[in-house]
Amino acid sequence: MLEKIFTVDFVPITVTLILLMDGPGNIPIFLAVLKELPPKRQTVVIARELIFALLIMFFFAFCGHYILNHLGIQTQSIQIAGGIILFIIALKMIFSSNSDNTYTLKGEPMIVPLAVPMVAGPAVLAAIMVFSKDPETKDLLLYSVFLAWLVTTLILLLSAPISRLLGDKGILALEKLMGLILTILAVQLFFEGFTQFIKLGN
Repeated sequence: MLEKIFTVDFVPITVTLILLMDGPGNIPIFLAVLKELPPKRQTVVIARELIFALLIMFFFAFCGHYILNHLGIQTQSIQIAGGIILFIIALKMIFSSNSDNTYTLKGEPMIVPLAVPMVAGPAVLAAIMVFSKDPETKDLLLYSVFLAWLVTTLILLLSAPISRLLGDKGILALEKLMGLILTILAVQLFFEGFTQFIKLGN
């Protein structure tokens, strides 16, 4: 079991998912949505919403492979498309500002918008489907999803003290750094898919 986890592919998959879940970037949104609730209730709601997000991501990790096989989509096509999608998301992270995201909500959120799309968003689910299609990474996927989710959960549960410590500018700078790292991973995923596509054609 441990031999499957500690492989070369485990770290980049996990880091990619952490970046896509974007815990630091979601801090202002979580605080804005939950600002009317008492601090203890905020913690309960955050934990509940993140559990919903984990269940949704696990569903895609288990079923994504079968969905893509049913559609007849090749791994190379998924890698290329996934690289393009991740690259666009990364650019949005780099060039966005905190003022781009404003959410108002009456009462407690239920799945939307905190679980979906803020944590288990389209980019995260698309990436999970990409990794579930690859025979070399699908065995690692559940571990990577859980670890990335755990890191994101810790960040969001500590959203109030982190926000006070870093301030809006600090959180924005951290999100841009995460976007830069994600850009590199997206380009690598694109070129891996493109290389495999060229080899397949030859």
